[in-house]
Parts: sequence; structure tokens; C-alpha cells
Amino acid sequence: MTGRRVLVAGIDPGSHRTGYALLDVAPGRVAPVAFGVIAPRGKDDLAARILVIHEKLRAIVEERRPQEAALEDIFHHKNALAAFKLGQARGAIVLTLALAGVPVFSYPPALVKKCVAAYGAAGKEQVGAMVRALLGIREEVPADATDALALAITHARVVQTRLSLST
Repeated sequence: MTGRRVLVAGIDPGSHRTGYALLDVAPGRVAPVAFGVIAPRGKDDLAARILVIHEKLRAIVEERRPQEAALEDIFHHKNALAAFKLGQARGAIVLTLALAGVPVFSYPPALVKKCVAAYGAAGKEQVGAMVRALLGIREEVPADATDALALAITHARVVQTRLSLST
């Protein structure tokens, strides 16, 4: 952490689409820096998709240098194979961040929704609308990037509390 500002990354893991977001966090202010989706090509080769996720995330981390990152907690999935693939993508993301020295914090989906939309069972559309409103984003944001922004907002509130207590 440098001074009174922290660059927070939010990452929504997925083996086909991984959302990412970067927020500049200071006491009383959260501003979007960048957000988007890493979408590797190819449906069949999981190893190749995970490699693309790692390489693109590493490039983002090297360029932007986030100081902390937020990911969604592991959750139970109805489809065991999908959960297995998601776990592998999440593991690659955690490793990429760890190799760059970025501390990783995890939050349960219901807490993220409650933090952003004031309701732990809020739908994707409600979360997306609140994320855009909170950050002053006018354009549409892809769902995976919205989830990453919501994760970053959740962690930003923790960071702001820490910053306000350190004065």
C-alpha cells in the first residue's frame, strides 16, 4: 500500500470468460481505472484457455501494478465438471497474483451482492445497474466485468475503512 491510495483489482474467474477490474481507492473516493473480459478462444482445450488467462492477467498486473486483489469465494456448483474447471481457472489466477506479490482476498457472492446492491440475493441486472451507478460508468459493461467491478467495490470498502483508521 502506498500512501493514502490503493489500486484494487477485482477478478471474476471463469474458464471461458474471466472478468477483471481495477479501481483507484482513496478515503471517500473510488474511481474505475480499467475493466474488461479475458475470453480465450477454443472450447475444448482447458489447458490452453488457462494459459491465456494467466498470460493476459499477468500482463495487466505488470502494467497496472494492483496492490490488492479480490476474488469470489469458492462456491458449490450443481455441475461437478464445471466446478472443477472453474477451480482450475481460479487456481491459475491466484498463482498469477501470488507470483506478482499481490495479496488476494476472497468474498462470498451474497456478501458482494449485499455490499453493492444492498440485497444478498440481487440479480445480475440489479448488481450491474448499481455497479455502474456507484462508479459513474455510463456505457454497458459485460456481465463478467460487472462481477469483477462488484468484487473490487466490496474490497474497496474494506480498504477505505483501513485507510480511515490509519489516520
